[in-house]
Amino acid sequence: MTGTTLTETMVVEVMVVEVMAELAELEDPKARAVNEKHGDDHGVNLGKLRALAKRLQTQQELACRLWETDDTAARLLAILICRPKAFERDALDVMLREARTPKVHDWLVNYVVKKNPHSEELRLAWSADSDPVVASAGWALTAERVTKKPEGLDLAGLLDVIEAEMKDAPDRLQWAMNHCLAQIGIEHAEHRARAIDIGERLEVLKDYPTPPGCTSPFAPVWITEMVRRQHDK
Repeated sequence: MTGTTLTETMVVEVMVVEVMAELAELEDPKARAVNEKHGDDHGVNLGKLRALAKRLQTQQELACRLWETDDTAARLLAILICRPKAFERDALDVMLREARTPKVHDWLVNYVVKKNPHSEELRLAWSADSDPVVASAGWALTAERVTKKPEGLDLAGLLDVIEAEMKDAPDRLQWAMNHCLAQIGIEHAEHRARAIDIGERLEVLKDYPTPPGCTSPFAPVWITEMVRRQHDK
């Protein structure tokens, strides 16, 4: 821990023990059973986890130590109490590859990487990675840029890649590419017809079970519904 005294290090170590004990007390077997169906090996209610994070507030050194435990609940808590801008590019790359579970992966990308100054560099590197889970993070960052900062993006080129690769992509990568496809169709009217056409022809997530009141992730339905909402505002 660079820049910390032995006393500060000892304080952090004591806090790690205390926090891990508190997380163990929050463990709920029913919550774990639900989470494990989605590939997440923890049983802590996320509302209670957020309440704990609010009490701890931002503590970067503690966050780093909690991440090192390799415990899913501890890593989710670490993401909530860290300083996103404090991480170097290589550290985030390692962390993403260490993120074993979907929730840790998603939170790391959404709560940390998107707020980090190296996010664009990582977006480009991850999108081209041979590991489909890593590549899915690159596509998630691309979807964010499509929505918030599309300048400089080759949207037609992205649609070319999605059209060629999404149908046979592994689940996590397919989901992220589909999200990007939907965002292009929602946010960019000049590409909307093609985005809907790609979605209709590939039929990715067409039969995905969608609860009442929720929007289907099937891109043509998703795009049409979100555009309708924008017009109704």
